[in-house]
Amino acid sequence: MFSLIPREESFFDLLEASAKNVIDTARLLRDMVEDYRNLPERFQKIRDSEHAGDRITHQIMDKLNRTFITPIDREDIHSLAFALDDIVDSIELIADRFLLYKIEKPTGMTISLVRILVRCCEEIHSAMGLLRTPKRIKEILDHTIEINRLENEGDQLSRAALERLFDQPGDTPAAVLDVIKWKELYDVLEEAIDFTEDVADRLHGVVIKNA
Repeated sequence: MFSLIPREESFFDLLEASAKNVIDTARLLRDMVEDYRNLPERFQKIRDSEHAGDRITHQIMDKLNRTFITPIDREDIHSLAFALDDIVDSIELIADRFLLYKIEKPTGMTISLVRILVRCCEEIHSAMGLLRTPKRIKEILDHTIEINRLENEGDQLSRAALERLFDQPGDTPAAVLDVIKWKELYDVLEEAIDFTEDVADRLHGVVIKNA
């Protein structure tokens, strides 16, 4: 429908900036686990990205409060902004746990889960760029389907990692502590991947409303 009131297109710029920050943060985590050195410096970069994500989210909320006509439903912009922020927060939590628990070396399972997380974030970034183009909005569904597939892959890998962890647990205090630490790490990694599926679900809803 034609409207004399222009839509505020800068919401798309901000959502795309947030999605870009998501993928940049995920890649910082991947770099950290693949090249496990200089952890404090690497963690600080991830924390800086988390702060950058917060600033973008605040910009979106501020603009929502001052804008009458939005390009898509305002509740969708609101939920997408916070769902993207949840991913970055969870990535910071993962990096923090590596430092807090003084993990000596990431397991192969950990690295694989982080790589799946990065691929999910790449799909989100690609999908978010399609949101502003009505003729291409249905293409977002290809990305949401891929995120769902990757999330399932992450679930299976996380379960396999936990099975291996509890397969032959030691009975010394140090061995028990190791199990506790690694279980939480696998849990927060799986949660981060789940957050990417939350974004996919919200994008799917936007497509259904606007296609």
